[in-house]
Order: sequence, then structure tokens, then C-alpha cells
Amino acid sequence: MEAKWKTGIRPVEWPSKEKYEATKRRFYKEGKFHLAITGISGTGKSSLINAFRGIWDGDSGAAMTDIIESTSVVTPYPDPNPANPFIWFDVPGSGTLSCSDWTYFNDQGLYIFDAIIVLFNDRFTATDIAILKNCERYNIPTYIVRSKSDIHIDNLMKKKRRGAGAKKDPAMILDEARKEYIVRTQENVRSNLMKNDPPIRSQRMYAVSRDTLTMVVREQPLEDMLVLNEYELLRDILQDAYSRRSEKSYGSMSDLMKKAGMDIFGFFAN
Repeated sequence: MEAKWKTGIRPVEWPSKEKYEATKRRFYKEGKFHLAITGISGTGKSSLINAFRGIWDGDSGAAMTDIIESTSVVTPYPDPNPANPFIWFDVPGSGTLSCSDWTYFNDQGLYIFDAIIVLFNDRFTATDIAILKNCERYNIPTYIVRSKSDIHIDNLMKKKRRGAGAKKDPAMILDEARKEYIVRTQENVRSNLMKNDPPIRSQRMYAVSRDTLTMVVREQPLEDMLVLNEYELLRDILQDAYSRRSEKSYGSMSDLMKKAGMDIFGFFAN
């Protein structure tokens, strides 16, 4: 074991049956969908959880947000709407002194969750790759999400304005910036997945704005807000959640999928 560590090879670790069952008893509630938000410190995990729950940062019952890592233990946040069968879990950021990257998955008990969101901001990291590899071992659905996308696109627009001059249509600049941002981010994620040995199965990347996602969940008008992949992310989470929980929650899942713009009858026909 020691020789492997010296050469940089980290052994695959599986939890014992006792540890697995103890972790499940700690977090699991029958009939609920358990979704963990993971990623390195500072990616905005707590804010994303608040958005999925349709509440704003700082509201009563909101996950705590800060400029530094504010989550020290895995913390559950039930959906405030009792009709929604979700529990959102805020997971401590990896890569900190208290949570090293290669033990992150097992240390946080991520093997018991129904689905996992891998959230990143500026860069896709080795820790994100490690989470995805472990999720493949456990057959856990994953969603690669880039946070703070509205901020990144705004910065890209400023660069384009300086190069294009004042005469160019602002709406055209926004559209160009949005398309470029999504394509470049997807290519970056795909490249990182392919560099792994063996390569990790390629999957979609979702670019989101916290504010837009919050408004989508609250079913409020978006007006002039930037819309990226918020609807698609919510729809795909609902679809996977239903497929893992079968007919027991048909009614609530039907309502949620309709809100996400998905025809549930068409889904079952596929």
C-alpha cells in the first residue's frame, strides 16, 4: 500500500457493509429523492441548493452562504414544498485542509445518494473527475453543472464590446457570448473526461444562473433574465429521479415534470 502511494497510485476503496448501512440510516428517508451537491470550495453549492428550493440566499431556512467555505458537514435541506419529494444535500467543499480530494467521495458518504451534481466554477478539477469515477462504480446519475454562468457571460460580453465598438447590437453580443461560453465550457469538460485513463463516459454540461433557476422553480416570469440550461437541468433531474423511484411517487413526479415543460406521458411512451 505504501509503495503505491509513493508512485501516486491511489487504491480504490469500498465502504464496509456496516459503514454503508450506517451512512444510509443517517441520511436516507424512505420515499424521498436524495440529491447531493458536490465540488471544490467556493463553487456556490449552497446558493445552488437555495435556487433548487426556490428561495433566495438569506431567506429563512436557506442554506448558509459565505465568501469562504461555510459547510463543515453534509447538511440536508428538505424541499419547502411538501409536494416535492426532494431532499437537497449541501456537501463540504473538497480540496480543503479538512477534506482531501481523493478521500472525498467515501468520507462524505456519497455512495448512498440517488443522484449527484458535480458543480464547478472556473475550472474542472481532478476532484470532479474522482467524483464522476466513483459515481460510475456505484451507478449513480451525475450532472455536471457550471455555476455563476451569468457572471462569466457578462465578462465575456464586456470583452466583445471593447472589440466590436459601440455600434454593434447589444442583443447580438449577448447571443454570441452565450453560445461561445456554452460551447467552450462543454469542450473543456469533454476534454477533461477523455484525458482520464480510462476515459470517463462523456455527458452533458449544464450552464446555469442561480437567479434564473430560482425564478424557474418559483414559476415566476423571467422577463429579461438570461436563460441557459436551467429548464433542461430541472427536467433531467426529475426524469432520473422518477426512473429510480418507480410508481410510488407518480402523482408528485407528474406535477413536477409538467412544471419543467416535460410531457410525462410522452416520457413513458419512450
